[in-house]
Amino acid sequence: MSKGVLRHLPSVTELIEAGPLKPLVDRVSRNVVVDGIRTFLDEYRQEINRDKNNADVASVAQIAEKIARKILLGERSSLRPVINATGILLHTGLGRAPLAEQAIEEMVTIARDYASLEIDLRTGKRSHRFDAVEELLCELTGAEAAAVVNNNAGATMLTLAALGGGREVIVSRGQLVEIGGSYRLPDVMHVSGSRLREVGTTNKTHAEDYENAICENTAALMRVHPSNFSVVGFTSDVSLESIVRIGKKHGVPVIDDIGSGAVIDMSSYGVRDEPLAAESIATGADVVLFSGDKLMGGPQSGIIVGSRAEIDCIARHPMARALRIDKLTLAALGATLRLLRDPQRAAHQIPLLQLLATPLENLRLRAESIASQLQQVQGIGKAEAAEEEAFLGGGSVPTQQIRTWCVAIDVAGDSLDSFHRKLRTGTPAVVGRVQKGQLLIDLRSVPPRQDEQITRAIAKQAQSTP
Repeated sequence: MSKGVLRHLPSVTELIEAGPLKPLVDRVSRNVVVDGIRTFLDEYRQEINRDKNNADVASVAQIAEKIARKILLGERSSLRPVINATGILLHTGLGRAPLAEQAIEEMVTIARDYASLEIDLRTGKRSHRFDAVEELLCELTGAEAAAVVNNNAGATMLTLAALGGGREVIVSRGQLVEIGGSYRLPDVMHVSGSRLREVGTTNKTHAEDYENAICENTAALMRVHPSNFSVVGFTSDVSLESIVRIGKKHGVPVIDDIGSGAVIDMSSYGVRDEPLAAESIATGADVVLFSGDKLMGGPQSGIIVGSRAEIDCIARHPMARALRIDKLTLAALGATLRLLRDPQRAAHQIPLLQLLATPLENLRLRAESIASQLQQVQGIGKAEAAEEEAFLGGGSVPTQQIRTWCVAIDVAGDSLDSFHRKLRTGTPAVVGRVQKGQLLIDLRSVPPRQDEQITRAIAKQAQSTP
């Protein structure tokens, strides 16, 4: 019976002229449509052969519709815009800090045409790509020189390779951090070619621990800011001032990895105990490392600032080319740094700072408005405003808690996990958090322009629930 059924299958030519598929030829190309038709027909034949009792073949229109849906689904990128309602402002899985409009505009301008990436237009000679941002970084941090790579892990590895390759780098045992994605400082040191020399204990390290560890094979002293954990109780650590003093006494450079990368005072935003790059430079650190996509609110990048001698050594290392950033990142970083020169302007233009500065009362009113609208939607069991705690980061700066207001939702006729999955996979994609038996839509990480989108997305999914 299957052979007779197979004879009734439409041809590729018939299908490509069918209503649902014909417009796709111009939209995604003829080759893609033809490949999609052939793949579907091959699978359909196998299905018919498996089901010997199948006596019917779908119509040309029905088959074309199925193929069109499959092609369009395949053309949809897995990298999509997301509404971040998790309450984690620097969410690694969601791309960390959103960019300022000025940074986006600069990227578009530089992306559209060729750019002076490594050519000095005044002299016509080759230049360094760092030149686009070095002066800005030096102005903001007080450093003599600067370099930029793809992220702070890359900055750390490159610095260790350039300054510590084959020799010892001294680090307090309490600062041997592990960050998300199996990034462990001891492993990074090993890969860089430098050798880790641990001093002190997990909870207590003293200045004499550094002094006693220095030998002729010492390449550098390194301080690492523990941005994703805290040790409390019976503790003691060594200040950067003391480490710098020891380094200068023995002629050993000091590397200060401050992690999240504050270049302006964040205390007014409720962010505490985050070291400032300028303070590290002023204290005497020879090299300071930090991220561009966390507290700076810029694109993913690893920033290296410090003395001219050390930065030149780092920039000349062969690994620097493997870790370099492209013209789009440089464009976005430059625009972000120009905003940060004026903290008042930055507060109004950089999205991360806008979200941090949103008054609690504003969040409450927005949460109550959304909850009131959702309470009227069929399929929503309960929606109410609830005061909660948001976080500056997940893997990084997770201890920085910020007061917030959420919309707490109970769904009728569906599990919270299932409903949350539908929101995540819908358009727009909305990602919240399930907590204490409720779905929380945390507005601390949501700009006001997305409130209406969230309301519509939740109502749409609730009404479609059986």
